[in-house]
Amino acid sequence: MHNRFLPAIFLGGLAGGLARAALEQAWPADGHSWPWVTFAVNLAGTAILASLFRLAQRRPAPPAYLGPLVGIGLCGALTTFSTLQLESVVLVHGGHPVLGVTYGLGCIAAGLLIAGAVSALVNRRAS
Repeated sequence: MHNRFLPAIFLGGLAGGLARAALEQAWPADGHSWPWVTFAVNLAGTAILASLFRLAQRRPAPPAYLGPLVGIGLCGALTTFSTLQLESVVLVHGGHPVLGVTYGLGCIAAGLLIAGAVSALVNRRAS
């Protein structure tokens, strides 16, 4: 990655980080129920990345800054796998083992479904 992409990564990261912080502040996880913010932002980030990936494959020369801005910066700051893992462990150790395991596995399964569905949709619309 060239240094010329650092401003794009920074701006995307700033936007994603601010969005994530605002959502977490508005709806904080309590350690006793489904962590909806992490779930939603991870699925949104998956949909954005799947779209970006498929569209980049279809275009002869996608804009050079699009991947660093959206893929690395925005989605990198918006989504998080480590928080998903931590929230799962907090639920399990907080006396909610079924919810913790369901949340962890459910997020991964939902992400795979979203990635597949968005990829198929982008492919169908681009044809």
